[in-house]
Amino acid sequence: MGLFKNEAVAKGSPFRSGALKTESDVIEVVFGWVHWYSYSRLHSSLDHQTPEASERTYYDENSGSLPDDAAHKTAA
Repeated sequence: MGLFKNEAVAKGSPFRSGALKTESDVIEVVFGWVHWYSYSRLHSSLDHQTPEASERTYYDENSGSLPDDAAHKTAA
């Protein structure tokens, strides 16, 4: 909660374009921050990749084609 308040709602935040006067202003800030946090931020524990890029790399590596010898085996 503190991270969200400091990054999204605090005065001078890049997610704000002015005062938060209405509920729709707050909703716009929340959606912008959540989208950035989930898709665009660089994360040090992900080798400075975005979460989206890291997930794509993970699935590409783990669901790729089988090695040649495993692909030619027949089921028992």
